[in-house]
Amino acid sequence: MKVLVTGAAGFIGFHVVSKLLNAGHFVVGFDNLNKYYSTQLKYDRLAQTGILKHKVLNNVEVQSETYSNYFFIKMDLCQKEAVVQLFETHKFDIVIHLAAQAGVRYSIQNPEIYLKSNVDGFLNILEACRQNPVKHLVYASSSSVYGNHKKVPFSVKHKVDTPISLYAATKKSNELMAHTYSHLFKIPTTGLRFFTVYGPWGRPDMAPSLFTDAIINNKPIKIFNNGKMKRDFTYVDDIVKGIIGISKHPPVAKNKKPPYVLHNVGNSKPIKLMAFIKALENNLNIKAKKMFLPMQPGDVKRTFANVTSLKKAIGYKPTTSLNDGVKAFVDWYVDYFAEKNTKNLEKEIQEN
Repeated sequence: MKVLVTGAAGFIGFHVVSKLLNAGHFVVGFDNLNKYYSTQLKYDRLAQTGILKHKVLNNVEVQSETYSNYFFIKMDLCQKEAVVQLFETHKFDIVIHLAAQAGVRYSIQNPEIYLKSNVDGFLNILEACRQNPVKHLVYASSSSVYGNHKKVPFSVKHKVDTPISLYAATKKSNELMAHTYSHLFKIPTTGLRFFTVYGPWGRPDMAPSLFTDAIINNKPIKIFNNGKMKRDFTYVDDIVKGIIGISKHPPVAKNKKPPYVLHNVGNSKPIKLMAFIKALENNLNIKAKKMFLPMQPGDVKRTFANVTSLKKAIGYKPTTSLNDGVKAFVDWYVDYFAEKNTKNLEKEIQEN
């Protein structure tokens, strides 16, 4: 298959690209490499797939040094003409759209960025798919669309008309926009509502990284809602399994319904936040200092995925236990940042 992965330098995007490349698919990745969090982490992810930082230029395709079947381009979703041109050039079979402005709390202070990237940018992807038909558009939605839904586990059959953050509202908008294009132009679209993803190469603004950094540096970790939170923590390999698995099964129009579907992708086993912290402590062999705080605006108290529809579609079954997943994450985190600190020290010695 010829696959486009947007957000290819992101946490989930990097893992999806790696899996596709190792399976022998031709992949084009793009990412705007914005500064929402460390661009160096994004470049380091790219380096794992053979894309070297010094070769990356705006709107110029770079071929991987490791994989002959991988090309990367630094480009923004909002560059409509460039996006459409990319589609015209490559004639993609499948588009896996993961690029977005992430972060629930950040959306409260910076709403304009979310509308531009998550709504305008997604419209450009839909338009490119309309002008250059693809076999399947798979796009990232989010468990945040459920808000504080009372009924659990969260099901794609539940109404999600009451988002409690702008980030969630943009993701719900994506689902509505995809439905419209599936209806009008028969584009097969699948929206995936991801539940709290963690693992190696994870985002530094997410709880696993924030907690781990604080614990290692003997600083208190901020625990909101006084620790009375549950999250459907899902290891990144299980998320990727769902993404790539469903990408091979585009929805089909039937009974006057468009080729449009939604799935939850989660572990379907909510874990108490304090249990996750305990797993971090055990793997780091350090006791965390804890600062208990009230609930934050935009946060939800619990997430719990009903993955029945994805299981029925592709036999989806997450297999990574919490202990195994946290160990893999902690091992990567310690190695990665220890190496960074060593490099910084070497640089200081050379300069002095």
